[in-house]
Amino acid sequence: MQITGMLWGSRLLEYVDFPRAEVLGPEASTDEIKALLEKWGLVLVKPVFKGGIGKKGKAGLIGFAKDLDTAIAEKERLYFAKHTHGNTVAKAEGVTFESGIPAEYEIYVSITDSTIYRAPTLTITHHGGVDIEELPEDKIATVPFDPLTGLKGFVISNTLRQLGAPNEIISPLVQNLPKLWDLYHNYGMNMLELNPIRMMPNAKGRLVPVACDFKCSFDTDDPNWKRLKLPASLDSGELSDYEQEVNQLRTYQGQSDVFVTNDQGTITAMTFGGGANALVTELLGDAGIISSDFGGNPPYEKMYDISRITYKYWLEQSNVLFIIGGKANNTDIYETFRAMADALRDYMNSNELKPLYVVVGRGGPNLIRGMGYMKDTLDGLKIPYRMFGFDSSMSAVVNYARDIDDWMENKGGKATIAKAMGIGCQSNTAA
Repeated sequence: MQITGMLWGSRLLEYVDFPRAEVLGPEASTDEIKALLEKWGLVLVKPVFKGGIGKKGKAGLIGFAKDLDTAIAEKERLYFAKHTHGNTVAKAEGVTFESGIPAEYEIYVSITDSTIYRAPTLTITHHGGVDIEELPEDKIATVPFDPLTGLKGFVISNTLRQLGAPNEIISPLVQNLPKLWDLYHNYGMNMLELNPIRMMPNAKGRLVPVACDFKCSFDTDDPNWKRLKLPASLDSGELSDYEQEVNQLRTYQGQSDVFVTNDQGTITAMTFGGGANALVTELLGDAGIISSDFGGNPPYEKMYDISRITYKYWLEQSNVLFIIGGKANNTDIYETFRAMADALRDYMNSNELKPLYVVVGRGGPNLIRGMGYMKDTLDGLKIPYRMFGFDSSMSAVVNYARDIDDWMENKGGKATIAKAMGIGCQSNTAA
């Protein structure tokens, strides 16, 4: 689950008393908006999107108002705005009105878990307010720190001094940024980003860091996020019916993370392991329908339900059912394959048969027994298949699945398989 924007970000920052811009939600009255304008002189009007979607500023989806008429006009323009970023298309559900914060310096800061350092890392620059990818390496720093001691002031101070940050911003950041670790660590987050933090002078002329934009994501296997009492619908607006149905199966034992990458694809890839998922999703490209990680030794009942739901949504349009993963350490291959095979048999027995090819690549405990169960099921259904063991190159297996998909789609494969399965011949032009 992801949260972006200050509507909810401001409420989360309140838990650790981090200074933040004043925010009014979509229900704000004209009197409240007018009062915000009188206090700050400038109001930013931003659309509210569920989940995480970026580059709103570059798309012209942030309004600036110095008077009430302009603020209302920007509200009308942005209230139901549509935004496309990459493959993601989102529709706004209202706007926020946020106080304009005067500042000379803008800070970017994020905390996340690093697979490189095997530790939490702080990324920081005093050249914030822009995409950090655009900054040269000497203007931004990423440093790991000890999770047992947390994000200490000396880590922040040393890093900023190495970047050549002005002295006047270092002390206020050293005093306030450790609060972000408390929010990150105590409430089940795996990423927290503020961009920008604007360094606003207070009544005494001392700079105060004020959060003006917010982004975070949660590890929903960590129950600590529930302490925030966020509404269940907060991140569901941009999820498909399939994603919502599968993600409801998440438990402490095993994962069920899915994301629809192309609902017009022709390969249903049921992937085990985060590393395998990244490789498979990239190599399948537009042919892949979903990006998934079903690892973590899921029990039979859960894997059966995941498979049943996946088949229900995607097998009708699929040329290839692709079961792929690395060599598991603790996942029982027999249990997962038995569940997937039983769900496939039940699907085929209750739906009109379609040509399908199954490609399997896996390694781990009880592999031979699991593949044997899958083989017997596929033989009984007369579904053609090819299985690869732990000693096969994963990229080669992915390319094999793509070749089978191309053969079925463009070279007469559907008709050949339909005949072998004893079902109505599918029109298919041979190459």
